[in-house]
Amino acid sequence: MVAEARTQAGRVVDALWPLVERGVPVIGLEPSCLLMLRDEYYALGLGERVDRLAKSALLLEEFLAREHDAKRLSLVLRVADGTRAAVHGHCHQKAFGAMKAMRKVLGLVQGLDVSFIESSCCGMAGSFGYEAEHFDQSMRMAELALLPAVRALEPGTLLIANGTSCRQQIWDGAQRTPVHLARLLRDALVT
Repeated sequence: MVAEARTQAGRVVDALWPLVERGVPVIGLEPSCLLMLRDEYYALGLGERVDRLAKSALLLEEFLAREHDAKRLSLVLRVADGTRAAVHGHCHQKAFGAMKAMRKVLGLVQGLDVSFIESSCCGMAGSFGYEAEHFDQSMRMAELALLPAVRALEPGTLLIANGTSCRQQIWDGAQRTPVHLARLLRDALVT
């Protein structure tokens, strides 16, 4: 379905192009969806506009970290002192070096004690883990590191996972409800 993918990607580029031309960053929440603009779109042969779009495409945490570094971010983020959070990084976040931005942004939340779960892919891999013929393999991947680490978390520890499929896999395998970074930031925002 490469031709269909190329057509749909072309529609996305066309829709975002007026923003890119004006210098507006394209900010996304789902790592696999946003980061395809910086990876898979090149392979579809969509032309020179893809390069400018890719340079404009940022995950929320990358945008916030960039704004913080440029001294343009004036958010006050605070949780109760000693609040613990554990982070599972999405494969795309890890592959594109976005975990550094995640660390930086979480470091802006006063009172938050953050740890990062050392794991590989959660095993869901987009729709892979939803397919009946891959379910067992998907769960075996999750059991290599992620799910045991999640089960070992102390009660009350917040669990952060930006990937939709990662959150589903964690729920299915450990009955824990992870949240996206954006939800943590919303709850921590002091207004």
